[in-house]
Amino acid sequence: MPQFFLNKRLIVLLVSIIILVALIGFSLRDRKQLTWPEQLIKDTTGWVQSLVSRPAQSIAGFIENLHDLQNTYNENKQLKARLDDLARLEAEVHELTKENEELKDILGKKDSLRDYDPAQATVIARNPDRWYDLLIIDKGETDGIKANMAVITSKGLIGKVKSVSKFTSTVQLLSAMDPNNRVSAVVQGEKDFYGFIEGYDEKKKLLLLKRIPYDAKIKKGQNVITSGLGGVFPRLLPIGKVVDVVPDQYGLTQTAYVKPSANLYDINHVMVVKRKMKQPDVSNIVDNQEEEDL
Repeated sequence: MPQFFLNKRLIVLLVSIIILVALIGFSLRDRKQLTWPEQLIKDTTGWVQSLVSRPAQSIAGFIENLHDLQNTYNENKQLKARLDDLARLEAEVHELTKENEELKDILGKKDSLRDYDPAQATVIARNPDRWYDLLIIDKGETDGIKANMAVITSKGLIGKVKSVSKFTSTVQLLSAMDPNNRVSAVVQGEKDFYGFIEGYDEKKKLLLLKRIPYDAKIKKGQNVITSGLGGVFPRLLPIGKVVDVVPDQYGLTQTAYVKPSANLYDINHVMVVKRKMKQPDVSNIVDNQEEEDL
């Protein structure tokens, strides 16, 4: 009995090997179409592969997109930093160029100052509420600055020193709304006409040159300079150009609208000037004038 089962197993093994070899031989030969079991296995395998590969590809694509997004974010961050730095550099270059031009103009102006000694100063503070009234410079008593000294830029007169401390000074601009803020001026032409810079038209951004004789023939574009007769400002400092002339309300004098030579809005570097000529006592001039008026 045991010998019979052993022979039976051997026969089954041999038959299986013969069938396997036959199947291998059958699958290796050239055929125009597959058998239905092969087609079933192939289709099933392809469907399973498709079912697995699509999510895998989607996940791989998502991860790759995240990586690209991270790289884009980092590159964008670096570019923004470079743009911010570029904007800062452009602002610095613009400011340095402007400052260089102003300083060149001031140096050129110093060569033409004959009747007064200039002292270069820088604006360090300005009140937004009183932008056209006052500003503070970085020169004071220790630098020889005194009250009532004229203050100019390379373009022309902007005001005078109102008060002085040890290391700084307050400058009152020509545009300051102060009844005591007056400048003796002259309109240059074939015949000079004198008047006083008194007041400022905030809407038109023009200085008011008052007390011009009613019969004075003044034209648009004529130069207005300091007369040097007020006891404070040296002569020949540029103030501006005439824009328009109108009679006063009584018709006794005329008022000229004057466009300032200097930019009263944008002031960074100035010169404080001291007259070489002995300065008269202004109070005596005022007192004498008041007596004459009485």
